[in-house]
Amino acid sequence: MDLLSPKRLNTDSDRYAVFADANMRYDGHLFLGVTSTGIFCRPGCPARLPKFENCEFYSSAADALEAGFRACKRCHPAGGETTLIKTLISLAESDVKLTNIALKDRGIDPSTARRQFLLRFGMSFTDYARARRLAVAAKTLTAGGTVLDAQLDAGFESASGFRSAYAKLFGTAPAKGSPNPLYIDWIDTPMGRMIVIADEEALYLLEFTNRKNMRRQFGRLRKVQSRAIVPGRTKITEQIESELKAYFAGNLTSFQTPLATSGTDFQRETWRALQTIPHGETRSYAQLAEMIGKPSAIRAVASANANNGLALIIPCHRVISKDGGLGGYAGGLDRKRRLLDLESKEG
Repeated sequence: MDLLSPKRLNTDSDRYAVFADANMRYDGHLFLGVTSTGIFCRPGCPARLPKFENCEFYSSAADALEAGFRACKRCHPAGGETTLIKTLISLAESDVKLTNIALKDRGIDPSTARRQFLLRFGMSFTDYARARRLAVAAKTLTAGGTVLDAQLDAGFESASGFRSAYAKLFGTAPAKGSPNPLYIDWIDTPMGRMIVIADEEALYLLEFTNRKNMRRQFGRLRKVQSRAIVPGRTKITEQIESELKAYFAGNLTSFQTPLATSGTDFQRETWRALQTIPHGETRSYAQLAEMIGKPSAIRAVASANANNGLALIIPCHRVISKDGGLGGYAGGLDRKRRLLDLESKEG
């Protein structure tokens, strides 16, 4: 699935061009407030493009709402997409064949549905439904069920079809006790959508979907773990979603979700040090290097900091430049500033 992040936008002219071109790669990451009407929209909105001088731009729907704008009733920037996605997931996992007629009968515009689904999951309705069915089969096999049990649980009538589809996704034939895959899902937060990869025991990845080098993070995890990654939720997904909701509401300062990190000994040491930085406080890269007893390894510490793969929980956003500047942040400096402001207010 395509997890490439959108190109960074440096000026309001660049941001305006996103809406002029209906560039859906920025959907969920950029919102336009229209001062002449008091509404705000997402890229691709079918409404007429406003004049440039009447536009203000925001990185989240929450920011636009806080600025006094109302959500557009045509493109539903403040949550209509979430409802649509949930409806599509339900349909994709049912026996309904998702034809244009079937979607229209349910009041869903087919082109919007396919675009939003592809944007969120990087795959079609059909591919998503098949992957979810095979994930059910993998759970059955992991729990000790037979191949026939797994086939029936996944809803495959043909044994050969089941074996072929399973082997194509997991790289091996189905067998009793097969290793459990990792499950990928998405969580919407006030500061942007986050991608979650977990199994039933631990969280492996938590990142904002528009962070830099997202594809590299995703590929590295798949390679290190040697496990298939399929759409789905686990009890760990539910736990981190609940904790994130509390965190952004200002009611949580320490995450308890079990983690599964994958990195070198140096990286793990750096990540452990990061987790000791108190909520509401910051440290410089030099201070972080000193914390692990390697004061000259500032560049290596900065690299490990940027590649931990578990945003917010391993709080790389709390590391700033020695001069007090924000330094870098793969999730974007604006988001880093907002996270630090959030934690500072809570503290």
